[in-house]
Amino acid sequence: MNVQVLMFKQDDPKKCTAAKLVKFDLAKSIKKITSRTIILDPFAKQTLLKQDAKLADSITGIDCSWNLADSTFSKKFGGIPRKLPPLFAGNPVNYAKLGKLTTVEAIAGAAFIMGFHELGKELLSKFNWGHTFYELNENLLADYEKIEIEEQIGPLLAEYGIAHVD
Repeated sequence: MNVQVLMFKQDDPKKCTAAKLVKFDLAKSIKKITSRTIILDPFAKQTLLKQDAKLADSITGIDCSWNLADSTFSKKFGGIPRKLPPLFAGNPVNYAKLGKLTTVEAIAGAAFIMGFHELGKELLSKFNWGHTFYELNENLLADYEKIEIEEQIGPLLAEYGIAHVD
């Protein structure tokens, strides 16, 4: 599974997780989105499931500021838009906040859910807090990987005591 990032350069470049992935040759910076890529879009109608891996040859993270996410994601990017099921941020800025993920956390989370565990771990390994994201979400990610239909997410979250918001 290839990793790509569409970078809007709206945040501090020193803190940009997408730029670091590109620097370490773990992701490719792109200008145009292909049809066979999973676009990680927090506003997508469908949630990412393991079987989505069969539809794509890459995962594309949209790197933008959370403050500008509404307007950025109002654009139509193409590809296969999917939102992630709820995950806890492990980054220092949004630590333990549900859904406030960095680009690398979103891509790694998608990789784990689709069964690309080594890829997810490799992406996170470049960040000193990367292991925190994995530790906070390890059980959730394993359970999300087993889900076959989107309707199974709500009951799963209830088991964890997490309120499911769509």
